[in-house]
Amino acid sequence: MNEPPATTGDHGVALPDGDVWGRHNAFMEANLRRNYATNLTHGVFGMTGFRLIYAPTIIPAYLYLLTGSAAAVGLGTALLQLGGTVSPILSGAQVESRKRILPYAVTVGSLMRVMVLALAIAAWTLEGTALLAVTLAAFLLLGFFSGAQRVAFQMLMAKLIPIDRRGRLQGIRNMAGGLIAAGLAWVAGHYFIAQEWLGNGYATTFLLAFLLTSVGLVVLRLGVREPDAPRLRPVLPLRDRMGQFGELLQHRDFRAFLFAHGLAAVARVGLPFWTLFIGDRLGLDGALIGSLSLAFLAADTMSNLVWGSLGDRIGFRAVYLGSLLCSLAGLALLVLGDGWLVYASFVALGFGFSGWMMAAVTLVLEFGAHEDIPMRLALTTTVEGGVSSVGPILVGLSIAALGYAPLIVAAFAALIGSLALMLWRVREPRGSA
Repeated sequence: MNEPPATTGDHGVALPDGDVWGRHNAFMEANLRRNYATNLTHGVFGMTGFRLIYAPTIIPAYLYLLTGSAAAVGLGTALLQLGGTVSPILSGAQVESRKRILPYAVTVGSLMRVMVLALAIAAWTLEGTALLAVTLAAFLLLGFFSGAQRVAFQMLMAKLIPIDRRGRLQGIRNMAGGLIAAGLAWVAGHYFIAQEWLGNGYATTFLLAFLLTSVGLVVLRLGVREPDAPRLRPVLPLRDRMGQFGELLQHRDFRAFLFAHGLAAVARVGLPFWTLFIGDRLGLDGALIGSLSLAFLAADTMSNLVWGSLGDRIGFRAVYLGSLLCSLAGLALLVLGDGWLVYASFVALGFGFSGWMMAAVTLVLEFGAHEDIPMRLALTTTVEGGVSSVGPILVGLSIAALGYAPLIVAAFAALIGSLALMLWRVREPRGSA
């Protein structure tokens, strides 16, 4: 964020002088403690609630309960990602020309939470085809608003938190929220789901997620003090702005990162299916769902401080590399291990997932000019979402026809390819020209 003053931008747009940047940085520092605490509190509640939804255990098990089909699990997961494929670009176009982002971020965040509430109400009040149709529609809209929220909230963080303190903030936030989520996931599996609390354990879990995430959003709305943006893009028709994406891809490291991130997203497609893979071997029940959720979320949580501190010290490229290595180790344990090694595999996968998510949203902030951050975030999220929307459908059909072997081979190959690109084609942006 501490960028030098300039007179013109990459596209000939007039940029603020040093006084504007000085005032922006002074505002950031003066309000840092308040904004840091607000982002932390919002993140803890948000992470706690949404990880109950996005953990690769509860939703796949819920869809499998409704349909008894791995292909349906793939369809549901695909819809959850498909919604987030187009919305990041729309959100980036909205954000990059706004002086203040918070009102927009709160709007899309509220709509995202309404979709979680819709999942709970549908689970309590509907059944059969109607329940499945409403659930899938809610997944599609949840993904749409999630993609928009991701761009808005990460751009908001870029305005509020200095670059060398974002990793620790995300690490503490994710650790605290993840610890609570891990415990709640265990409770949800062993009590809410297994004992059918309030008549439907899954609906109870979704309602809890809605309440927790809503508290976090209220804290964010009331607590943040946001400065005006130091740089703005001129308002352009969306078609014209999308025509400028080629200029973003001229940045060598960002272009290579997009390819690496797309490959890693291919491997991530397998996450919801690993629970079913283990369930075929051990029997899929509430206790197993709770235990695997606890292993995954606890590891995801505890690794965040390590990833965040590492990223602040030496950069988030190292975090991305470490996350890929952890994912490879977890996949190997999943396929080759037995007994306690099954749970160890979910621990390693949790380590990999947390580092991958943190590095993906933080590293991309550092490639290129400040005013291009929204569209860099949008492109990254769209690539990830595009792979993650098509992939689960193909995986579900593949599992139904051929079993899990093609998925395992594809996941290994994608992780190795991503690792190679990150090692040899992507430089650490803090040290590159």
